[in-house]
Amino acid sequence: MSDLDANIAKALTYLDRFKETGVLNRIGGQDRAANSGATFDNNSPVDEGFLCRVARSDASDIDDAAQAAYDAFPAWRDITGAERKKILHAIADGIVARAEEIAFAECLDTGQAMRFMQKAALRGAENFRFFADRAPAARDGQSLPSPTLMNVTTRVPIGPVGVITPWNTPFMLSTWKIAPALAAGCTVVHKPAEFSPITARILMEIAEEAGLPPGVWNLVNGFGEDAGRALTEHPKIKAIAFVGESKTGSMIMKQGADTLKRVHFELGGKNPVIVFDDADLDRALDAAIFMIYSLNGERCTSSSRLLVQSNIAEEFIAKLTERVNNIRVGHPLDPATEIGPLIHKTHFDKVCSFFDIAREDGATVGAGGERVGDTGWFVRPTLFTNASQDMRIANEEIFGPVLTALTFDTEDQALEMANAVEYGLTGYVWTNDLTRALRFTHGLEAGMIWVNSENVRHLPTPFGGVKASGIGRDGGDWSFEFYMEQKHIGLAMGHHKIPQLGL
Repeated sequence: MSDLDANIAKALTYLDRFKETGVLNRIGGQDRAANSGATFDNNSPVDEGFLCRVARSDASDIDDAAQAAYDAFPAWRDITGAERKKILHAIADGIVARAEEIAFAECLDTGQAMRFMQKAALRGAENFRFFADRAPAARDGQSLPSPTLMNVTTRVPIGPVGVITPWNTPFMLSTWKIAPALAAGCTVVHKPAEFSPITARILMEIAEEAGLPPGVWNLVNGFGEDAGRALTEHPKIKAIAFVGESKTGSMIMKQGADTLKRVHFELGGKNPVIVFDDADLDRALDAAIFMIYSLNGERCTSSSRLLVQSNIAEEFIAKLTERVNNIRVGHPLDPATEIGPLIHKTHFDKVCSFFDIAREDGATVGAGGERVGDTGWFVRPTLFTNASQDMRIANEEIFGPVLTALTFDTEDQALEMANAVEYGLTGYVWTNDLTRALRFTHGLEAGMIWVNSENVRHLPTPFGGVKASGIGRDGGDWSFEFYMEQKHIGLAMGHHKIPQLGL
């Protein structure tokens, strides 16, 4: 039996139970079908093979989950940070113990290659450990004395929160949002993406087996227009943390306006990687390829625009084209695979539509630009060349293994092109000129910038974007700023003069 056949057999063994039971909601510690009894089918993007049925929830299910989170909040808020730390570490232990199951399920559910999913589960465990260790100090504040008062600050959890996660690397991104919410003392209603519901259910099981009290974390499946909207509008939900498209973020902000909902958005990107002629070109090439073609290009931080200086562009793009044509497309459970299928036919059609758009706008399809096979949602890694910044392929988020290459002559021109889009999530700058790096990063409109590096996530640092790429930051204390309220207490130190009226 080949490695691929063995992996497929193992993955199907892990997922067999979901074919029988389906993916149910979990509300107040109880398995629940949708109140309406409605379900939808979840199929693998590898071959459209049936994986399981999923509860299709509506506003009544969200209401039940919000009430459960509301009821569980006082007790979870009031336990000590040390107790929360212990439970969150136990969740991390559970993730490590089931890391293989999580990775195999994620591969078949999302199409992501095994070489990346093996690490995603362990990244999720790291997220829980990081915030577990911060839980005891989550409420710590400052002492800010004035001449008459001892002013102290503290933080308190905001209350029940809604977490809406996407279908790209859904397990890791769920931990990224839920771990700090629990560490802060909030309770959670989690609605995962309808295209990738399985690992959210596994994570829910791990949490309760680790000792998380019923109702502290509730899982409700469904579609954005039904369950998602009900969650963003619910009066008992105090905040919404959302990862997804910018257009959807705008809709959520409108839906939450009547209840003055606090929002945290990680949205789209059209991120530039800028390569100057003095850079280490071999390392820049490796990083540019990795940051657009890994994870099937379905990542918000992908470097989907290559801006390369004109005097090195011909040689750089020639090497790039050769490498892109060598990327291995295949079954996500094959250890040799570098790119698997896109998540769903809907997204496949969107990505493929840009192949014709590129040609119509006058760009050249230097590599790829076509479907692979006739089963599943596979596309060949694609490179557009001879492009200009005014083309749609240089401005719109494609969210697939598709790179648009552009050239520039001067630093000022490169900065203008880099900032010419509506997004501002990340930027990648390759130069060995320190002063240029300082100038360029100062002017670049992005929430996160890496110089001479791919995206290397460090959990204490702020993660988030500007412009249409998001609102707010994750990581370190920035996460607690969202999930907690600041409280100020002023204590008089003596008998200071109080103005008297009406004497």
